[in-house]
Amino acid sequence: MPALTLREILALDSVRSAAPTLLAGEDALDRPVRWVHSSEVYEGANFLDGGELLLTNGFGLADADAADRRRYVRELAARGAAALAVEVGRSLPRMPDEVTDEARRLGLPLVALGRVVPFVRITEAANRAIVARGLSGRAVRPWGADHTAALLADLADGQALNQPEVEARAALAGFRPGPGARLVGVSVHGPQHTAAAAVDRAARAVGGTGVLRAGFPGDVLALLALPETGARDPVRALQEAFRTTADPSLTVAVGHTVPASAGWLRWSDTLRTARTTLELALTVPQASPCHAEGPLVTSSRALALERELTRGGVDANRDRLSRLVQHTLGPLLSWEAAHPSDLVRTLETHLRHGCSPTRTASLLHIGRQSLYQRLERIESLLGLEIDDPDLLGELLAATCAHRVVRGMGTAGAGHLRTVA
Repeated sequence: MPALTLREILALDSVRSAAPTLLAGEDALDRPVRWVHSSEVYEGANFLDGGELLLTNGFGLADADAADRRRYVRELAARGAAALAVEVGRSLPRMPDEVTDEARRLGLPLVALGRVVPFVRITEAANRAIVARGLSGRAVRPWGADHTAALLADLADGQALNQPEVEARAALAGFRPGPGARLVGVSVHGPQHTAAAAVDRAARAVGGTGVLRAGFPGDVLALLALPETGARDPVRALQEAFRTTADPSLTVAVGHTVPASAGWLRWSDTLRTARTTLELALTVPQASPCHAEGPLVTSSRALALERELTRGGVDANRDRLSRLVQHTLGPLLSWEAAHPSDLVRTLETHLRHGCSPTRTASLLHIGRQSLYQRLERIESLLGLEIDDPDLLGELLAATCAHRVVRGMGTAGAGHLRTVA
């Protein structure tokens, strides 16, 4: 289905009621319109991403000189604006000749609005029509008319969006988080029907007020709206909900919380973080022994170090991480190559749990005396004291990098094909 065109926008009742007159760009009436904005700011071009119809009351043009007016039109054309519509008769008695001349020279459609109509009425009607068309001037996605999937894909892709567009498309999909809601991105790997059902059950278990979810090749991606619950940790609560309600075949990654009012970039960030976390969970061995039964449920905070080490892509960091591992843990790796042992894993578990012998021994299912022997061996081989505060960061980063490198070598390609 083609995108909504400028010709169709001008034919809307709310636009026609403003008595539009086309002054330039007659040959560009069939260009797609991605969104409709209104702005009284003279530097309105700075806020455009391309494909927008910009509405202005002309206040900024009234006091500008001829050169500035021409530059204004050039900047709009350079940013890929679909058209410019200017209200004439109040702030601007008539369309300046240089604006019309520059628009004609550049082929930018220029519309004079002869009657006063609240811009909010025009933008709401036009943007609803754009959303209902199911696109926004972009190439057709594989999921076609599935508005929810298209919106989640655009958010996970980090597409150039704007908040009114996101909110309108979310509302079309039935997702209307309240101003006090918190949003959490979730990415689930497994059979899609099973994964989708798990998302819905977990959302109900934590009192979710809305769910925006869709299936993609490799995962079910979702944005959950949670009520404001004071001091309760929504990420941990959501993880527990998945652990108790999800099928054991699933792998679940929970992103971080963002205020619903924080804007679409934050919405996008939690979705992208959830997907990155899921990919790492599927390819990198776990840092600590996990439960044999039940789904694998993790979070962006649990894999924060792994995400930082692989920022920019796992493969792009392969050599750097390998050097870090060899430089920091070389003697341990040489020992493990010649002697059956588990020293690197013991070291990371110990560091991740505050260097607590009791906790480390419990997680590794060994006695405290056996743990002390391992720790002494590690310190002897590395020639350092594990609990030296100056070394904790380097040692933890190196042991984590070791798992990531191991995952690079053993994980098969194609575990997860994400949009992000």
